[in-house]
Amino acid sequence: MKSEKKNDEKSYTGIDYFRLAAALLIITIHTSPLAGFSETADFILTRIFARVAVPFFFVTSGFFLISRYNYQIGKLSAFVRKTAIIYGAAILLYIPVNLYNGYFKMENLLPNLIKDIVFDGTLYHLWYLPASILGGVIAWYLVKKLDYQKAFAVAAVLYLIGLFGDSYYGVIGSISVCSSFYALIFQVSDYTRNGIFFAPVFFVMGGFIADQREETAWKKLVCSHSEQECAAGSSKIDLLHENRILWNGIGMGLTLALMLAEGLTLHHFQVQRHDSMYVFLLPCVYFLFLLLLQFRGNRYVWLRDVSLIIYLIHPMMIVVIRLAAKLFHLQALLVDNSVIHFLAVTAASAAFSVAAVALWHRLGQKRKKHNTNTERAYMEISLENLAHNVAVLRSAMPSKCELMAVVKAEAYGHGMCEIAICLDKIGVRAFAAATIDEGIKLRRCGVRGEILILGFTAPERAGELRKYDLTQTLIDYDYACRLNEQGCKIKAHMKIDTGMHRLGFDSDLNIEEILRVFAMEHLCISGIYTHLCVADSLDEEDVCFTRQQIAGFYGVLKQLKKEGIRIPKIHIQSSYGLLNYPELKCSYVRAGVALYGVLSTPDAQTKLQLDLRPVLSLKAKVILLRFVSQGESVGYGRTFVTDRDSVIAILPIGYADGFPRSLSGRDSYVLINGSWAPIVGRICMDQLAVDVTDIAGVEVGMTATLIGTDGSETIDAPTVAYDSGSITNELLSRLGNRLGRIQ
Repeated sequence: MKSEKKNDEKSYTGIDYFRLAAALLIITIHTSPLAGFSETADFILTRIFARVAVPFFFVTSGFFLISRYNYQIGKLSAFVRKTAIIYGAAILLYIPVNLYNGYFKMENLLPNLIKDIVFDGTLYHLWYLPASILGGVIAWYLVKKLDYQKAFAVAAVLYLIGLFGDSYYGVIGSISVCSSFYALIFQVSDYTRNGIFFAPVFFVMGGFIADQREETAWKKLVCSHSEQECAAGSSKIDLLHENRILWNGIGMGLTLALMLAEGLTLHHFQVQRHDSMYVFLLPCVYFLFLLLLQFRGNRYVWLRDVSLIIYLIHPMMIVVIRLAAKLFHLQALLVDNSVIHFLAVTAASAAFSVAAVALWHRLGQKRKKHNTNTERAYMEISLENLAHNVAVLRSAMPSKCELMAVVKAEAYGHGMCEIAICLDKIGVRAFAAATIDEGIKLRRCGVRGEILILGFTAPERAGELRKYDLTQTLIDYDYACRLNEQGCKIKAHMKIDTGMHRLGFDSDLNIEEILRVFAMEHLCISGIYTHLCVADSLDEEDVCFTRQQIAGFYGVLKQLKKEGIRIPKIHIQSSYGLLNYPELKCSYVRAGVALYGVLSTPDAQTKLQLDLRPVLSLKAKVILLRFVSQGESVGYGRTFVTDRDSVIAILPIGYADGFPRSLSGRDSYVLINGSWAPIVGRICMDQLAVDVTDIAGVEVGMTATLIGTDGSETIDAPTVAYDSGSITNELLSRLGNRLGRIQ
């Protein structure tokens, strides 16, 4: 959804500004600006308040790195690679300083060098970079394997261990077992504020905030399309998020005050070994980050680079200021005066950083964004229309009935992960896929809830069904026996064949086989369903047959009840089942083609007339204009010969992209400049030709619409499918993976 993405790109102004503030707080830690006036005031500033800076950076990294909806290893690899490069450059940068302070003359240089590179940094401030790498990797895998609640619990335990090796060390330092345990830790790392004990919890926190924020945005969007949905859910959302700036500000202020009291108390009793980790640091940073998210506007991404360079370079600027003070005999002003010293270091660091970023941007090549201008042919996916369709379908469903989104075959060509992630964010908790591999892909995309595999899965893959918490359809008795024999506890839905004669237990057979399946040790039957084969037809004969199917299904349920079986969740309706038999009260509606805003044929007749909106548009660029004289042919087989001097536009899309070759010579059209342009000649594997002789102003680079709306004209998918001798379901699901999908 273009508008949503555009707004999302302008929503982190608060984060961008606080990056700079956090970098300046780091400078205060290393320059102690208030030390010349009040030791207590300086402690409060540098050892308590400024401690939010590094966790803020960790949370920010987690916010952009970790998401339940994005587990591509490439994203983590890119983060690790980029941070490692920065870390390596920083190590090299500070080698002269290390040489000056005698770092390389220490005893046991090699093991200490390894320890510092992995945990502590080769200079006092560089520990943040290896901590980011370790913390990011640990948090990423924790969320992937455990989801947020368990991941946070594990990370919190690690933080607790680190806490007693940091600010609370004196509490347990006298206990011999604990003292020995931490002695082992301190042989490996000088501090517990590192990438194992300190960073992971903040990375997990950042990812959690990102996901919650996305879900809230999408739920508000889907509610905006349905008054009924608004009444049911939007009021709760609005109540929870009303006056967010006020409540997050209060939360931050309160927890900061509690952290102040905590830090002063620990300092008074001198129990701190170090002073980076506090109990109230966690909620304080949480509320701070939520507060910053409320400040939106244009992004200032360059502040990210400036703040990073300030963080990295400020120790060098401390050396430079001290050297300048010594050369010009200004120690009393530039060094002894703690405030002036801080201001001088800050000014020098900021000036260097701004100059470095400006130079980098001037010399660096800007990478072009992936957009419609760079695609030869592409699908536009409207997630806003998808959310609208969800709201409309839900409003038509019986009470207590859930939407089961059918996302098989790349969500009918729309992009399975993108569609399922959007649906998950707006509260859809049941999905249907055709194969186990589709189900696994959904899990790896971060999709929660039930995922029903509608088709066959080899029983030998039962372990994967269990591992990824997938629900398998039982297609007959022998299959159920084979699956049960695998010894894995499997969730399953039983399919009943009521007349389609494809998959399922025959509804006319003896009920004994079905009863035996319910009693199988390793199968947990959580659903039972059937499929209506002519629910899309309102012909009297077809309606009669559908009624027989429905009666047969409920007859099976009635027999099971008599035998004492507790009936699990039931589902009968697919898209047409809902549109033509909305009165059926089931646990789920399996919405497929209707979810994507289209019907299978252009002349479909349904009882319910819902305001469904197409989610997909198909477009291609005009890449060439050819002037063809009268009597010349165009394309393979010379099937089209011009009857006049013509202008032919070439579009870089063909049947390899899923656009049907059968449309060749069938009076098919595309839209250019809001006008109809006939397809001429045979559609090729990679190109097709259209006649634009009668359309004014056509130029290379213009967009042609093959499915969708251009101006006041529309070409809908059902019509294109019908003209090609097929149905919408086939047309959309065959759109090739080499087409770009733009949201």
